[in-house]
Amino acid sequence: MPLITIESGNLTTKQKAELIEKLTAVASEITKIPSEFFLVTIKELSDSNIGIGGKTIDKIKAGYKK
Repeated sequence: MPLITIESGNLTTKQKAELIEKLTAVASEITKIPSEFFLVTIKELSDSNIGIGGKTIDKIKAGYKK
């Protein structure tokens, strides 16, 4: 059973469903393995637990909302 794992910041339910659907479809197409065999997991991390360039994601996002 192929496993696809995504780690990301906070996602909406709609975003998670779309990721699962599209990742499964593309992987199935490329590998020629039926989509029914794929397992997709999403590991969400709080934006305050992820940093880029010395800043947490929540602070970076706050800067874009101005």
